[in-house]
Amino acid sequence: MNQSEQANKAELFRAMHSGQPLLLLPNAWDAISARIIVAAGFQAIATTSGGVAWALGYGDGEAAPWDEVVAATRRIARAVAMPVTADIESGYGATPEAVGRSIGDIIAAGAVGVNLEDGLKTGTPPIRSLDDATARIRAAREAARAAGVPIVINARTDLYIKNIGDEASRFDEAVARGRAYLAAGADCVYPISLRDPETIRRLAAALDAPININVRAGSPNVAELEALGVKRASTATAIPLMAMGLVRQLAERLHATHRFDALNPAMSHPEAQQLFAPR
Repeated sequence: MNQSEQANKAELFRAMHSGQPLLLLPNAWDAISARIIVAAGFQAIATTSGGVAWALGYGDGEAAPWDEVVAATRRIARAVAMPVTADIESGYGATPEAVGRSIGDIIAAGAVGVNLEDGLKTGTPPIRSLDDATARIRAAREAARAAGVPIVINARTDLYIKNIGDEASRFDEAVARGRAYLAAGADCVYPISLRDPETIRRLAAALDAPININVRAGSPNVAELEALGVKRASTATAIPLMAMGLVRQLAERLHATHRFDALNPAMSHPEAQQLFAPR
């Protein structure tokens, strides 16, 4: 894929955030999960940092070496023709300049979008200052301009997942951060773990820009999210966790029973092979 093709794919991905239907992104973690998602009819792929890290043999939270994350993203982008957006956590860099270098690497791997989060592992509160977070988004946007690929930046705020402040102050801070992130070059705001439909509606209206909601069992359905003003939804770690849970269940059953009744795959070997037939 040359630079022009990748730039066009980035613009296509950006256009998917512009209105109905809502952009629904099941999160993949390797080439086969990406191919399965595309075969089901989805028009874009998002990676999950947790799923990618676990598949590589590391914990979530930027524990996986950056070069391995880049290589995994490259394999996913190579496996599908659809736009790929990569969850690169806080950008794998201590400074905005380092984040910019990470953006250059992930664009070179074939990604046309990224998640960038503002959370910290430690600190009181465990979240970056607004100045630091916006500087990192600006650096990401500048790196994308330098690469000639107008990636879609999904700016994640950890206010809700880390339960920072009370309900009223958390919402006000989410609005302030969302507006600042958009002004710094983000295209979409991701208030991870925000669940309350009315708060989702208020935030979408206050920002008047695409927001990403991570969904799980019990979340509003696509039509309901669209009615709330949501433009994008993702499954985060849910699908790899379900796959891991199935492996655990089968392994425990085999170990406990020494019987093979459960070895009845829902996908056949020819079906798996067909996913990788020459295109």
